[in-house]
Amino acid sequence: MIPKVFREVIDLGDGREISIETGKLAKQAHGSVVVQSGKCMLLCTVVSNYKQSPVDFLPLTVDYREKFAAAGRYPGGFFKREARPSDGEVLTMRLVDRVLRPLFPKDYHSETQIMIQLMSHDDDVMPDAMAGLAASAAIQLSDFPFECPISEARVGRINGEFIINPTLAQLEESDIDMMIGASADSVMMVEGEMDEISEEEMAEAIKFAHEAIKVQCAAQVRLAEAFGKKETREYEPERADEDLAKKIHDMAYDKVYAIAKAGSAKHERSNAFSEIKEEIIATFSEEEQEDFGDLISKYYYKAEKAAIRDLTLNEGLRLDGRKTDEIRPIWCEVDYLPSTHGSSIFTRGETQALATVTLGTSRDANQIDMPSQEGEERFYLHYNFPPFSTGEARPIRGTSRREVGHGNLAQRALKGMVPDECPYTVRVVSEVLESNGSSSMATVCAGTMALMDAGVQMKKPVSGIAMGLISDADSGKYAVLSDILGDEDHLGDMDFKVTGTADGITACQMDIKVKGLSYEILVNALKQARAGRLHILEKLTDTISNPNADVKDHAPNMVTRRVPNEFIGALIGPGGKVIQEMQKETETTIVINEDPVTEEGIVEIMGVGKKGIDAVMAKIDAILFKPEVGKVYTVKVIKMLDFGAVVEYMDAPGNEVLLHVSELAWERTENVSDVVNMGDVFDVKYFGIDSRTRKEKVSRKAILPKPEGYVARPPRDDKRSGGRDNKGKDNRGRDNRKPREDKKEN
Repeated sequence: MIPKVFREVIDLGDGREISIETGKLAKQAHGSVVVQSGKCMLLCTVVSNYKQSPVDFLPLTVDYREKFAAAGRYPGGFFKREARPSDGEVLTMRLVDRVLRPLFPKDYHSETQIMIQLMSHDDDVMPDAMAGLAASAAIQLSDFPFECPISEARVGRINGEFIINPTLAQLEESDIDMMIGASADSVMMVEGEMDEISEEEMAEAIKFAHEAIKVQCAAQVRLAEAFGKKETREYEPERADEDLAKKIHDMAYDKVYAIAKAGSAKHERSNAFSEIKEEIIATFSEEEQEDFGDLISKYYYKAEKAAIRDLTLNEGLRLDGRKTDEIRPIWCEVDYLPSTHGSSIFTRGETQALATVTLGTSRDANQIDMPSQEGEERFYLHYNFPPFSTGEARPIRGTSRREVGHGNLAQRALKGMVPDECPYTVRVVSEVLESNGSSSMATVCAGTMALMDAGVQMKKPVSGIAMGLISDADSGKYAVLSDILGDEDHLGDMDFKVTGTADGITACQMDIKVKGLSYEILVNALKQARAGRLHILEKLTDTISNPNADVKDHAPNMVTRRVPNEFIGALIGPGGKVIQEMQKETETTIVINEDPVTEEGIVEIMGVGKKGIDAVMAKIDAILFKPEVGKVYTVKVIKMLDFGAVVEYMDAPGNEVLLHVSELAWERTENVSDVVNMGDVFDVKYFGIDSRTRKEKVSRKAILPKPEGYVARPPRDDKRSGGRDNKGKDNRGRDNRKPREDKKEN
């Protein structure tokens, strides 16, 4: 018997709905829901151990997977089983994690796992927009200690109108693609890309998404009440000692404040703070240190955070001595690496990124193979964050989720400024060499310069900046921090990254940690970010003001050519022989794709230097060559025959035609060599297909003057059977003469 199912429906307002149901699947999980829109179905399950883990953080794992069976497809590759998550899945995991994690109690340390699976796919529904809703709805049905329901929504804008959870096709027309995560009261996360929009437009998009999220949060509350809201589980809280906390605060606050106010470099400051901590620890006995060691460290960092925040709010000063809107010193360089197609260094304070650009053909495109999305990227960016960049030594175990996320943000920031007509596949790689403050924004700046150095004709240069916010709800004070340090990233109430051109925002990423942040403060913060962004942009354009006119001498040139469909086979040749020989002879790379609309062949020719490319273009011209009736062409004799000469069109090498002996000259020609010889170059006139021979006809004599007194030979009488004289034979070669009477008598 099918168990009782509880269901709530969310109206998106344009005929589309999202339903949330529970009670049918995965009942042994601590909470499970199926979220559906159209034919798209997500199953989300949540489980959290009842025993606290011996760690000082929440061991939360958010896992999002798209099953290929959901789209009626097989996984690509040799092994027909889903393996490691794709970058797209990792990005969705990060979006959900960033909203959920802050809503668990700080002292809740139980192993918690949230699994979201795409079970059925719909081409008109983007499943990642419903992942946050599914996760929160499942948690609401559990007994987890969790502050309040949240949801996430994608917002787009088409022709000035905002739309919630647009389709992939609609996104292609949209000038905004933003994911917003929020509770009913507060916006908590924003990430997306835009087509140079203003700060006010961005705030309006966030407001629009938040209204839709409020409806989704209310639906979760109704579902939990109908299902039967569980009592929140009890768990062993962290130890607390208010007297100890006050004692350490009093011992540390003034000293930390003084060091923070002095303004110093990262390592100097870190060492000074460590000395204060060690001095405080030394005031406790060994027994006390053993009993309260973890609390001493915890309360020290709490006092350190309070002192640094107060310094900024009270005096407008920061850890390194800067004012709130001041940008660290910047220096840049391009063309640093001699063998790359483009390179640059961007250094801002103690953050440094080295970017490289590699140019390739469509064969080098990044293939996207997900159940919810297939295609390729002709522009993509990879971000590497090695441990030495922060002065650490730790194991390297593949590409981290952080590297995937930061690389995607930088890619979104830049890709809109790479023109559609760029013939290359472009790969940007950012190597973070130092990090103290946003390395993803350093990647955007370095990437811009490296692209221009490579000769990629960017529409406009892009810069990026990381911002912070420190606020005090009691006093109403707040400070927006431009170009934040790594330490400021942790102690602030909001950190956000904004990228853009001089004309508007191209990408953003925000994590808002304070409840009820007003849109007025948000817009002010975005405007301060714009001022900082333009300052950094000026530094970039001082280093390289415009893209180089051409690619570097050692970089490949790229030419594209459209070829009618009927000639593609001739260009490729039997078994690829023609194209392979062309590539070998010209030292080029040739790729042929088909235009899905016109079905023409799009030929990409890439090679270092113009000589090889020109040779390929000439070969294509020869293959495409079609002589026009009545036009005169220059030809060259390449073969002598008894009945004529084989000539080759000089404008289309490889294209041959027979020049019959009768068309060499007006006079009767007994021997071909009497008129032309091997290698002779002369003009001929093209007459098209001869109706009698069904072959192409060209004539040399047609463009020569007739000799004086020339008399044309009478035309052959084709009416006579057998031609001029069949000597008594019929058309089959048999004797058709009548026998003589005398022989007949015999």
